[in-house]
Amino acid sequence: MKAGVFCAGALLASGVWLAGCDEGLSTLAGPTPGLEPTFSSIQQHVFEATDSAGRAACTSCHSDQGRTPAAGLNLRRETAYAQLVSVRSGQRSDLMRVSPGDPDNSYLVQKLEGHSQITGQRMPRTGGPYLTDGQMMIIRRWIERGAPND
Repeated sequence: MKAGVFCAGALLASGVWLAGCDEGLSTLAGPTPGLEPTFSSIQQHVFEATDSAGRAACTSCHSDQGRTPAAGLNLRRETAYAQLVSVRSGQRSDLMRVSPGDPDNSYLVQKLEGHSQITGQRMPRTGGPYLTDGQMMIIRRWIERGAPND
């Protein structure tokens, strides 16, 4: 009986935690306090903006403005979603750049976190500052939600 009550209590607590999960994640954003687990927020605060820690905007390399985008990935607003979600990586064709629902197998996450299986360097390749653990949790949450174009 006690185990059943404990399990019910644990389920209730985890449900409450998950219901407030997105709000809690936004407070972890550190140098990007407005960052939320939506594509439009990630586009605005990560891909297109330098944050308060000095991490360069992704579009400083991944843009077609006067250049060929690094790794063939253009992260400008009008093309970013179509070039990321459910698209095979040019560096690791066995992985999607963003695999909806699966952040661990999304090459974007692996590049940003500097996993040992990546080709080339961790992003940003300027050597840092890198995205914080809180910023990465928010990106991972968007992917876990199915990477909607929101």
